[in-house]
Order: sequence, then C-alpha cells, then structure tokens
Amino acid sequence: MTHDHSHHHDHDHEHGTVLSDVELRVRALETVLVQKGYVDPAALDVLIETYETRVGPHNGARVVAKAWSDPAYRDWLLKDATAAIASLGYTGRQGEHMVAVANTPETHNMVVCTLCSCYPWPVLGLPPVWYKSAPYRSRAVMDPRGVLKDFGVTLPPEKQIKVWDSTAEIRYLVLPERPAGTEGWSEEKLATLVTRDSMIGTGLPKQPAEVAA
Repeated sequence: MTHDHSHHHDHDHEHGTVLSDVELRVRALETVLVQKGYVDPAALDVLIETYETRVGPHNGARVVAKAWSDPAYRDWLLKDATAAIASLGYTGRQGEHMVAVANTPETHNMVVCTLCSCYPWPVLGLPPVWYKSAPYRSRAVMDPRGVLKDFGVTLPPEKQIKVWDSTAEIRYLVLPERPAGTEGWSEEKLATLVTRDSMIGTGLPKQPAEVAA
C-alpha cells in the first residue's frame, strides 16, 4: 500500500492492482482525513511502516530463539522479561511490563485478556481478531483444553494448563518448548519455528521438517 497522498495512490492503479471494497473505503477515509487536516500523512506513513516492518511476531520469535539457544538469556527472560526483551530493542506502548512464562513437559501456558484485548504489541504486533472475541475470552478460562482443541492442539491429559490473564499493567509472552532435532541450529533458523500462536499458547512451534530446506 503506497502513501503518496499527492498522487492519490495512483501507483496501485498504474500496475493494474484491483482494490477490494474495504481497501477503497480505507483510501477514501484516509483522503478525507488528510484533506481536513486531521491526519498528518508523514506521521501516518511512519505508523504504518512501524507495524508492517518493525512490530510483529517476528520480534517475539527472535526473543524465543535467543532464549532457546542462550541459557543465561532464558533465565533473564523468565526473571525480568521487560528488561530482557528491551535488550533486543523491543520496547514501547503495550509492552512496558512483560512477563514470560515457559512451557515444560508438565505444563502448558496460554494467554488471554478477559476484560478487553491487552496484548504485547512490541513482540507480537497487533492482536488477531479471535483474541479480542468474547468466545475466546470466556472459554479460554472455563475450557482451555477445549479451546486448544479448536486450534488443533491436543495435549496429554496429564499435562497441566495454566491460563494467564493479561491486564493493562502486565502482558504475557509464552516461551514454548524447543522442538527436538534442532541441536546446533542458529538463532535465525530457530526463529523460523516460532509461530505467533505458540507465543500466545494457542499453538505449538513448527517442527524442523516443516522449515528444513
């Protein structure tokens, strides 16, 4: 999506891109807001660029990969997630107070916000629609095993499930278990196994065979 407001986004049309009805409405609203002086085009471009390239699950994947490969960093992350995450450059709104919870062979962690949609933007980007939905927010507490099944995750009956409720004061990041068969992998390669849902607890990391070249 281009943001050359002086050309009214003609760039897309020059290349024959067909915009959806939603995209057209967004463009029209953006144009009106800019023309009325309510929105600064430069500020809007910076905001969009931030969430497209700088903020997102790839940040959290890097945190997890480092924790998997560096025991000292893992210990730091579990003791002071805010500082450990900030050391990698991931700070900002919705990530001021972070707590990391580690999955183990005995315990699986899952995160929800029962009141609204508190979510760690600096490491996971913007929350998915389902995370903000009332059914997820209620069922994650009452029937976490059933919710995981809906996401395609079936855990052994003996594995305990802990549900963590994010608030305006604290946001959580799940540290999933490192998949077997990844000994000697670089942090960069390990990060390719980490999914957004595995850091919320509604999913698991990919297996090596899923990303092996």
